[in-house]
Amino acid sequence: MNIDFAAVLVALTGLTGGIWLLDALVLAPRRAATVMSDAKATLAAPGRLPWYVDLSKSFFPVILAVLVLRSFIIEPFRIPSDSMVPTLLNGDFILVNKFSYGLRLPVLNAKFFGSGQPARGDVVVFRYPREPSVAYIKRVVGLPGDRLEYRNKQLFINGQPAALTPLPADPARPGYQQFDEQLGQVNHRIQLMADGRWPVVDLWQGLELRREPDGTIAWEYQVPDGHYFAMGDNRDNSSDSRVWGPLPEENLIGKAFFIWMNLNCITFNGQCSRIGDSIK
Repeated sequence: MNIDFAAVLVALTGLTGGIWLLDALVLAPRRAATVMSDAKATLAAPGRLPWYVDLSKSFFPVILAVLVLRSFIIEPFRIPSDSMVPTLLNGDFILVNKFSYGLRLPVLNAKFFGSGQPARGDVVVFRYPREPSVAYIKRVVGLPGDRLEYRNKQLFINGQPAALTPLPADPARPGYQQFDEQLGQVNHRIQLMADGRWPVVDLWQGLELRREPDGTIAWEYQVPDGHYFAMGDNRDNSSDSRVWGPLPEENLIGKAFFIWMNLNCITFNGQCSRIGDSIK
């Protein structure tokens, strides 16, 4: 079961804040009046609060601070799969800038401030279009209005190829070939299966598909207004816009920018050198 932490934080903030306000406006004056009117009550400790008021006053500032930080400034996420290899590894803990693309109200996800938009090549975290309670992370390869084409495992944007530069094979990943890819101002690494296969076969029906002479599938797509086309850097092992369609702008959560921990490092299995890396 996926838990909507934003909704939980909003509910807890409302509950504890409401109790605090109720005590300040109603309960505290009643307690003071009771102490003044009952001489015996003055023998009791005047500062004692009902447990629910004491608990709310203790937790409300903390919960509110977490809500504001998580909703409007920075939110941590954990990478759960290999779809962004080699940029991000399964088990990386990352930070996401929540105000890069404008501030949104928690739960409602309505933008109320800012007009920032993703640039081509940004690594973004977003609410999965098919299940909005789940957070996904991919790289933006297509902006609104872009005409995309993908053939022979190379991306073409508005008729221009995204330049690929082969890199030395990684012994830790046999069967794969890595490349430097240039997307706009962003140079980053991608990973392709060396044998030319792509195991993801359930292509989104909105793509214009064609079969190349060598038997591979190529596709074209015009990105609609208000949407983005997102792909994983592990191009042959990623469920992305090729499978579930374009990413609506309102689903954006923020821009991934920093690796602050890795699960393997915590368990003493290496990867500690990744800590502190910026995400490009």
